[in-house]
Amino acid sequence: MIYHHLYQKYRKKDKVYSAVIGAGHFGTAVVTQQKYNPYLKVVVVADKNLESAKNAFIKAEISTDLIVYSNDAAEAEKAILAGRYVYTDNPDIIMDIPEIDVVCEGTGVPEAGARYAKRAIEKGKSVAMINKECDSAIGPILKKLAKDNGTVYTPVDGDQHGLLMQMAEWAKIAGLTIICAGKARDGEFIYDEKNGTVSIAADGITVHDDYVVNIKEEDVKYLEMIPEGKAEEYIAKRDEILKGLPEAGAFDLCEMTIAANSTGLSPIKPELNKSTLRITELPVAYCSKENGGIFDGEGTIDLITCFRRPDESGMGGGVFLVVRCDNAYSNYILTTKGQISNYDKSTAVIYRPYHLCGAETSITILNAGLLGVDSGSLEYKPYYDLVKKAARDIKAGEIFGNDHDLKLSAEIRPAAKRDDKNPIPGHLLDGNEAAVDIPKGTIITYGMVKEPKNSVLWELRKLQDKTFLV
Repeated sequence: MIYHHLYQKYRKKDKVYSAVIGAGHFGTAVVTQQKYNPYLKVVVVADKNLESAKNAFIKAEISTDLIVYSNDAAEAEKAILAGRYVYTDNPDIIMDIPEIDVVCEGTGVPEAGARYAKRAIEKGKSVAMINKECDSAIGPILKKLAKDNGTVYTPVDGDQHGLLMQMAEWAKIAGLTIICAGKARDGEFIYDEKNGTVSIAADGITVHDDYVVNIKEEDVKYLEMIPEGKAEEYIAKRDEILKGLPEAGAFDLCEMTIAANSTGLSPIKPELNKSTLRITELPVAYCSKENGGIFDGEGTIDLITCFRRPDESGMGGGVFLVVRCDNAYSNYILTTKGQISNYDKSTAVIYRPYHLCGAETSITILNAGLLGVDSGSLEYKPYYDLVKKAARDIKAGEIFGNDHDLKLSAEIRPAAKRDDKNPIPGHLLDGNEAAVDIPKGTIITYGMVKEPKNSVLWELRKLQDKTFLV
């Protein structure tokens, strides 16, 4: 890494002052890491839950004598200049505090993300977008607005799509051909061979006891390492055997939509394969059919559920690339010097078995604040949208929820301009009302949704369509 050289030689200031909107799991970790970074100060935390906002500073081991509440920008500015830390339930004051360089938007609410990101950019501040729901719907136009205004709009280190696009950019610069790029779900399928069960674990420790599949004797072989040439058969059989366990959620596809729009790689199919695979099986299965895998081509986006024994390493919700070198000698080096390869040594997997959420987001903030650069790809265009499908019959007047709404499932489809018959971006649905009855299995279109009044999110989406979807 060369961050220390870059920051010492090219930094525009000595320290970056940042604010966090949304004191959830991710945002709080951004705050708590500042003590260990010589270039970063997170001086404002905003959350509608004041206790959460204040506790972010307390968890960062900041003396309570230095933590103050404010609902006024001028008052907050004075407190910051006096060395204090401000918590608030009014994020709008952040935009009028001159000392703030970078705003971290982590509400997870698309409308809020649109509003605060737009205001921050207009006020000359850079935006680190933790809010993937907002980013998936209007990220490209926000990045363009920031560039036009001389600021930075960036994905964040620590979230999977941000890490994946960085890995993909690295691979391209190194001259590797990407066959497949993707992420592993946070939840992993844990195979207890002794008891003949497969269960799901999240965060490496939390086992959901109500989700356990008992394995029949005749199915055991399909949980062994995929033999050469058997990838399609084994993936399909595992889907059948493990159908009692939770599948990937819309939030997983949301991140892959952003990654596809940032890297130029294409989703393998609208719903993705979501295969259950060991790390060692990634290059075996997620390569071209001519090399024993399941893909007809290359340059794809997909995701997996990591499959492992309790004593084996997992993916930790990390990211991966299945790659090859197009020079024979280079490919020999790639596939024989420690990387995990497929059977014919035509491809190898490169993976990062962790994503550290807000604990590593300081790198993104410093890149924006010290260097004036984002951590994403050079080009970010709306090639694809996350769209939603009715998982059950939906009645007119029902309110659409977020990516955890069980009445909706998700797919990734080519982006389309606004039209009553075209699919609506999934996160334009959040909190809005069904205008008509929607039968189960129907892709939700613009004509099926009541447009909210005075929505910054919807207005920015219109501008994005006008700008990019010609």
